[in-house]
Amino acid sequence: MITDGDFEIFLATSPGLETVLCAEARAKGFKAPKAVPGGVTFNGGWPDVWRANLEVRGAGRVIAELCSFRVSHLAQLDKRARRVAWAEVLRKDVPFRVEATCKSSRIYHSGAAVQRIETAIREELGAPLSADAEVCVRARIENDLCTISIDTSGELLHKRGHKQAVNKAPMRETMASLFLRQCGYAGSEPVVDPMCGSGTFIIEAAEIAAGLKPGRSRHFAFEKLATFDAAAWQRLRDADTAVVSQPGVRFYGSDRDAGAITMSRANAERAGVSEITQFEQHAISDLMAPVGSPGLVIVNPPYGDRIGDKKPECALSIAWANAVDALSRLARRGHHE
Repeated sequence: MITDGDFEIFLATSPGLETVLCAEARAKGFKAPKAVPGGVTFNGGWPDVWRANLEVRGAGRVIAELCSFRVSHLAQLDKRARRVAWAEVLRKDVPFRVEATCKSSRIYHSGAAVQRIETAIREELGAPLSADAEVCVRARIENDLCTISIDTSGELLHKRGHKQAVNKAPMRETMASLFLRQCGYAGSEPVVDPMCGSGTFIIEAAEIAAGLKPGRSRHFAFEKLATFDAAAWQRLRDADTAVVSQPGVRFYGSDRDAGAITMSRANAERAGVSEITQFEQHAISDLMAPVGSPGLVIVNPPYGDRIGDKKPECALSIAWANAVDALSRLARRGHHE
């Protein structure tokens, strides 16, 4: 059981975005990050876990690996689970829950595996079990190797704590940040989203430009672990607020839906970027190039089943045709200016 020094840390993301998240982790200075199916791994200690939750924009969760051991039947899992030094990571006064997956192993019933680990923790540590506990112990049994990890994030990391108002099928902030990174965006150019919905792309771009950390306004599950150092965490958060800057560019969102614009403005206000963002109600056909330096146009056209459209192919074609036409006109205007 590793509670000090280096252990494996896993940053989860959507399939296909692993290399983009790996580039972000490398840029943040984490030790030799490696893209793997479903996310990124690197070695570090508990301060790295805290910093990853606070700073990494593209990760959906931060998982800390505690230990691993071979098991071939449930009685062996029960015995090995009782040997884990749970008290070094979990607190006996904090509720917990267990999730498990089994693949290509002689232990194939995930529910039975969960029950054995739950019982081991309750009887060895004395912590209460709760189905809705924020602290989640994860067991992955693959090829008879059981890996015990803990979800250090709690709620998914796209829940920054700012976007309380959302439109239909909103994009997650974590994905928006990775798409911005894929476009080469680094915070030094203006961004336009002509179908902004609840403002995710624009607010995320503005936060990056201002140097605001994504986890600055929320709580994390690691704060309820025995490994948590409140004073060190406060120093890390204080260092975060010390580097906030005022960017020299602005960020523009528009939408034909008046409700979407109201949502976007409220979300930007909560995120602390209302002074550098601008949201206007109009159709994409009325899109005008903002005054100033060239920048990035990014759009996620609303269409299909995700917003309740019964004719997704037709809606997709119309949405993209409108977007392409408007963006072509915008590019021509920018070229002539």
